[in-house]
Amino acid sequence: MSDPLDSYRLVGDAAALERAGLFVAEGRLIVGRLLEGAHRIHSVLLTPAAADAMADTFARRPDVTAMVREPAVLEAITGIDFHRGCLALAYRQAHPISLDTLGDARRILAIEGVGNPDNIGGLFRTSFALGVDAVLLNPTAGDPLYRKAIRTSMGATLRVPYFRAEDWCATIDELRRRGFRVLALTPHPEAVRLDEMEVEASQRFVMLVGAEGPGLSGGTLASAVERVRIDIDPRADSLNVVVAAAIALHALRTP
Repeated sequence: MSDPLDSYRLVGDAAALERAGLFVAEGRLIVGRLLEGAHRIHSVLLTPAAADAMADTFARRPDVTAMVREPAVLEAITGIDFHRGCLALAYRQAHPISLDTLGDARRILAIEGVGNPDNIGGLFRTSFALGVDAVLLNPTAGDPLYRKAIRTSMGATLRVPYFRAEDWCATIDELRRRGFRVLALTPHPEAVRLDEMEVEASQRFVMLVGAEGPGLSGGTLASAVERVRIDIDPRADSLNVVVAAAIALHALRTP
């Protein structure tokens, strides 16, 4: 049987971790949230100080393998600066959610081409805070289970259901057929101003956001029935995608 510590030698290699079907979470807060969720846990590697601080958490999860080592040993194994005191490995979902498993989802954030892990994490954190039921990713959007994305999201990527659509425009069209309003967030001057947009409590919607710079692709904009813009000072080029999504999702919240 292989040593459970061997997998931690992959921590610095995101591609190798993904090939192994694993992802890594770091820090006491994030690992605590991981242990509260539904992901199957491989193991947790932590310093004596972190083990003491998280004793109650592990008492609630006696099924989890927790390995305590001194910081210098952990750094030698993982190859990273182990200043957060705690790392966990968990298994990626074998069967991710799909359109058919969305159930009663009413608010979906659809992310096209956003690759930066800080922005992916920020979008998930915003989604969790503002009542988004699921996140849809196109093929080029970043990995929500990348270590930095999880950390930036404060664990929201472990909490908000998401799925990746290989046929992006066809998926958007299918959501429309299923009764979702499709709203594209864009700075285009002919788009409807956000403060003029109304969404009734009974309506389901998909909010489309794109990467900073190129924005949403022409094909995606063509799939959107409604285009929405946020008024900003004309001296500014644009808003960060996380900020823009937060403004729009907050404005469209219903009681």
